[in-house]
Amino acid sequence: MTTSLPRGFRSYVTNIGVKDQTDDFTVVAADGTCSAAAVFTQSSFAGASVLLSRRNAASGTARAMVVISKNANVATGPQGMADAEEVVAGVAEALGCAADDVLIASTGVIGRRYPIERIRAGLRGIPNPLPSTDALAVARGIMTTDTVAKSASASAGAATVVGVAKGVGMIEPNMATMIAMVFTDAQVESAELDRMFRSVVNRSFNCVSVDSDSSTSDTAVVLASGAAGPVDAALLEAALLDVCVSLTKQIARDGEGAEKLIEVVVDQAASPEQARRVAKAIVNSPLVKTAVHGADPNWGRVAMAIGKSTTADEVNQDRVVIRFGEQVVFPAQLDADDLQRLAQYMRGTDVRIHASLATGGESTATVWGCDLTDGYIRINADYTT
Repeated sequence: MTTSLPRGFRSYVTNIGVKDQTDDFTVVAADGTCSAAAVFTQSSFAGASVLLSRRNAASGTARAMVVISKNANVATGPQGMADAEEVVAGVAEALGCAADDVLIASTGVIGRRYPIERIRAGLRGIPNPLPSTDALAVARGIMTTDTVAKSASASAGAATVVGVAKGVGMIEPNMATMIAMVFTDAQVESAELDRMFRSVVNRSFNCVSVDSDSSTSDTAVVLASGAAGPVDAALLEAALLDVCVSLTKQIARDGEGAEKLIEVVVDQAASPEQARRVAKAIVNSPLVKTAVHGADPNWGRVAMAIGKSTTADEVNQDRVVIRFGEQVVFPAQLDADDLQRLAQYMRGTDVRIHASLATGGESTATVWGCDLTDGYIRINADYTT
């Protein structure tokens, strides 16, 4: 099964020797200039790729996106920025466009420069036109410790939206997440695309957490070629949301070492900020994550997470309701049969935790994460060796 990029886009995926023989160099380019929007990490240790793309994306237009995987090019100083600029310039030369029309993302080990001599040779080999429209190849080309390629698609009237993403660790986005690229052939003005994308990111990528660590390289980009003509704005935003929520769940499910997807819903909150704060506290709690991993219906850990993320004047504990799946676990008197049913539910691949704060407010947040396993420890203990 293949998923094609929307009309007006082509791609090139190859290995240029960043690491081993796996694909590590990906370019997606449009036939002409696209409306563009992008959101980046808020980390003060942002990598050169983020700094350069943030500058190039400020115009609201772009032609191409290049991703180097297996090397983050972070904390590499002025030379790291010069290397990123050289990559962007090389891609631009191959495509016949201006360097500031090219965005770049990098992912992998922090603190190591690109193997720039090998990359230079790879840049000289970029074909024009780019040879492929295979979105799944693009998704595979940007992987690092991901176990599966992540892609999603949706329709918006006559237009198509296709997204790819990577990321399984160092995930607690404060903007978007990891690396995500979304492409559409809808015709949409840059300002409107930016508004839509930021709203969508806030409801999708900003709602995922694997390990509570924000990456230095988080980049989420959308490019619109316009080849399908204008479409209804509401339809386009809904399609963007469908794609980004799907990618968000795929990222959470593929968290490093993960065996289960955790969905946390917090409602009846006083504000959207409070709802998300509490939901993130639950999904990020190592105690909650290990309880889910062990199929232990220990709702006290959820109560703990609610308590540590709110103050006594925000939440009245006597009014809070906690559910695992559809089962109320607090306030409730659970017998042995109830606990056995809950444990069976938690042995599944998807676990839903629902907390109603009963503040009198109507705000809701849904976030996604994964369980914490010994596999996560092993992967990250051995990451650079």
